[in-house]
Amino acid sequence: MSLAVQPRRLLGIALAILGLLGLAFVVGLVVGHRPLDLGRALSDPLSVERTILVEHRLPRVLLGAIVGAALSVSGAAFQALMKNPLADPFVLGASGGAALGGTIVICVGLGTLVLPGGLMVSTVPIAAFLGGLGALVLVMVLAGTPRGASPVDVLLVGVVMNFFASAVVMFLKTTVRAEKAQELLFWLMGTLDVERVTDLEIGLSAVLVGVGALALSALGQALNVLTLGDEAAAALGVDPRRVRRWVLVTTSVVVGAAVSVSGLIGFVGLVVPHVVRLVLGADHRVLLPASAVLGAVFLVLCDAVSRVLFSVFSGETPVGVVTAVIGGPVFVWLLRRTARDEAL
Repeated sequence: MSLAVQPRRLLGIALAILGLLGLAFVVGLVVGHRPLDLGRALSDPLSVERTILVEHRLPRVLLGAIVGAALSVSGAAFQALMKNPLADPFVLGASGGAALGGTIVICVGLGTLVLPGGLMVSTVPIAAFLGGLGALVLVMVLAGTPRGASPVDVLLVGVVMNFFASAVVMFLKTTVRAEKAQELLFWLMGTLDVERVTDLEIGLSAVLVGVGALALSALGQALNVLTLGDEAAAALGVDPRRVRRWVLVTTSVVVGAAVSVSGLIGFVGLVVPHVVRLVLGADHRVLLPASAVLGAVFLVLCDAVSRVLFSVFSGETPVGVVTAVIGGPVFVWLLRRTARDEAL
């Protein structure tokens, strides 16, 4: 199966998306509880603005871009794999499993290991990855039948898995000190607070998400073929089981890396791929990388909104709340539009 992509149109799409990413970065750097004079921050290395830019705004914008790209490209891959527009890392249980894995190591005091030489390594990304992968595997096993897993059954079992993971996380939260419980609650609501994560964790997440996004984009043509069905895909030389295995493992790495540094942030992986699909079409060679970049744009802008709301509520609003408030109505509108188009 080959979907024609005109090089000139592809170049125009790439330039437009990168332009949006650059604009989102500028907005994310400038907007906040305290407006930032970007010109002074760049020209005066001794200014307060430079300190705010380097130590707070820039790491936060980078973190938002990393997490947004991870959730969005994973959502697009899940939707292709399940052939269901409602699939995303949160619905399928990957986010819940990743959160459970990270919560367990934090609660038992193994969130950070000190290696010989004094090097401190966080185990949260590893635990989140294992939790997300374990949840996905369990969902696929429980939803499976002799003929394979039904997309509807996978979604239903994924929802149950998320409820189970949330219940265990809430139980663990009651067993730790009040300070640790407050930290866990804020993390689970979704936050891009760079005070909670180290530069090493941000860098590790960037590498994992970048490699994972490239790997998923490389599977774009195979996912295009899978839309024809397993038998047709096999006839065209694509091994459906192998593709599914790679997608599940890769998305587990990507989602685990995102959740480990931001907690649970919903609707990004659900809404952004929908919008990209409506605008750019269903060719996954374009859809997957475009979803990654526009997911970064969306979350960076949502985080800017959360910082603006600081002065309104005298405290930082978790970015997961902002994405839910924005993403919920947008998703309902997209569903109504899709239903209307199908009825015509």
